[in-house]
Amino acid sequence: MGIVPQFGFFFSRFLAQYAWMACPKTDLTMRGWLECEPAAVFVDVEYSVDSLVSHIHPESLATFIRKVIPLDTVKMAPVQVHAVVLSAFASIIAPFGGFFASGFKRAFKIKDFGDSIPGHGGLTDRMDCQVVMAVFAYMYYNACVKEVEVTIASILAQVQTLDPDTRLELYYALGNMLVGAGKLNNTEVFWKGPLPELVNDSAGN
Repeated sequence: MGIVPQFGFFFSRFLAQYAWMACPKTDLTMRGWLECEPAAVFVDVEYSVDSLVSHIHPESLATFIRKVIPLDTVKMAPVQVHAVVLSAFASIIAPFGGFFASGFKRAFKIKDFGDSIPGHGGLTDRMDCQVVMAVFAYMYYNACVKEVEVTIASILAQVQTLDPDTRLELYYALGNMLVGAGKLNNTEVFWKGPLPELVNDSAGN
């Protein structure tokens, strides 16, 4: 295990204890103190060492780790695990962004992407590895870290993509669920068959 993932593991735990690192900022000002209920990713969780080691291969490495950690359980925040993954990618894979950028420049027979930084080329020449890291961090966050919030607005947005017949089925299903939950009585139960024709009172006069 390299020094970068180790640093990421411990430093992320150090930063997670501060509200300015764990609480979301809703504006761009630096005034006031941030206070919030920490997200689950920043809260310590107790893990069984045996269950963690059981996923490690080969067995010789798992046995070595089990001897190094003579504990039955360990406490750590999930953000520490995510930090190890991101730091490992940053130290092993992201540097290949520089090789890709060099090959791209050779293909077009240019020395640098720009000349805004004397002696170093342009901004893109200094940020080639960061581009790869940014793409991976975005994908990793959305796939493994981000908590999906289900709101009425998000549900309605999905319902609007359905055809009218499917919406009607959903309407009936929700009605039956509410009756079963005791939120509606039998007199308010939704019509289960074809919709009855609306009667125009003025037509009978």
